[in-house]
Amino acid sequence: MRTELVSEPGDPARPNEDFAALAVPAAGQGGVLVVLDGVTPPRGPTGCVHTVPWYTARLGGALTELTASRRDVPLAEALSLAIDRTATSHSQTCDLSHPRTPQATVALARWDERHVDHLVLSDAALLLESPDGTVTPVLDDRLARLPRALLVSDEVADARARNKEGGFFTAAADPSVAARAVTGRVARADVHSLLGLTDGAGRWVETFHEGDWADLPAYVRKAGPGGLVRRVRELETSDAEARMFLGRAKTHDDATAVYVEP
Repeated sequence: MRTELVSEPGDPARPNEDFAALAVPAAGQGGVLVVLDGVTPPRGPTGCVHTVPWYTARLGGALTELTASRRDVPLAEALSLAIDRTATSHSQTCDLSHPRTPQATVALARWDERHVDHLVLSDAALLLESPDGTVTPVLDDRLARLPRALLVSDEVADARARNKEGGFFTAAADPSVAARAVTGRVARADVHSLLGLTDGAGRWVETFHEGDWADLPAYVRKAGPGGLVRRVRELETSDAEARMFLGRAKTHDDATAVYVEP
C-alpha cells in the first residue's frame, strides 16, 4: 500500500483551514481517506466563537474515528453523526443557525478487500483510477451549476444559495445535509488509486488547466502530492494579479492532496 498526504496553507501567516487524515488499521485489508476544506467566511460575525480550523479539526477527527471504527455504518450516516457530534460540542456557546457558522466541504473514501465506498459534498474532489488507467472523478457540481447572479458576493451566496434547496450544501451544523452528498460504491478490484483534493489543489485542473481530471493521478504518482502543490503555487505566483484567469478571490488557497494505492 502506498499513501502520501500533503496539506499546505495558502498563507504561512494564517492557519490552514483544510483537514486531511488517513486511517489504515493494522489488521485487515482496508483504510479510510478523509479530506475537508474549511469554508473561509467573509468578514463579519459568524455567530460562533470558534475558528474554521477548530471546526475542521473537530469534524475531521469525528469522521476519521467513525468511518474507521464503525465500518458497518454507511459514509453518509457517518458524516451525519460527525456533524451532529461537532454541533453538540459548541451548541451552548454559538449560534449554529447563523449562515456563516463554521463549515466545510468533504471528500471521503473507505475501502476493504471487496469494495471502495466514496462520498463528496460540495467542491472537494475524489478521483478513482482503475487498473487500466481510466479515471472517474467523483464531484458535487451543484456550486458550479449555480447562476452567477446568486454568486455576486459571499453575502448573497450565504443568503440565497448555501445549504438551501436549489443551491449547494456544505457540512455545517445540520446533520441532514449528509443525505445531499454524492455517494457510491465500486469493486475494490476496479480501483488502482484514490486521490482526494481540496479545491486549492484542484486548481491544477479547474483554474490553470494543466490537464484534466483524467491526467491528475498519473501526475501525482510521479510528482507526489507535494509536487502537485508546488506546481499550483508556481502557477498562482506567476498569475498573482489574476489577469489571465479571472474569478480567483485569493492568490493562494489552502491546498491538500491525499494519494492512496490501496
